[in-house]
Amino acid sequence: MDNQYVVGWGTLALINAGLAQGKNRTGLNWFLLSLASGPLPTFILLLIEKR
Repeated sequence: MDNQYVVGWGTLALINAGLAQGKNRTGLNWFLLSLASGPLPTFILLLIEKR
């Protein structure tokens, strides 16, 4: 696997964890979900309301 691909995927997961914490959700869960599913959780986080 290309190293840039892995770095990008991990960076996206970290960004999603930060977005989740900003919306008062568990960052670790969203980080792990992002590692497994990629960009889909990003779109979900952008659409959900802040608690």
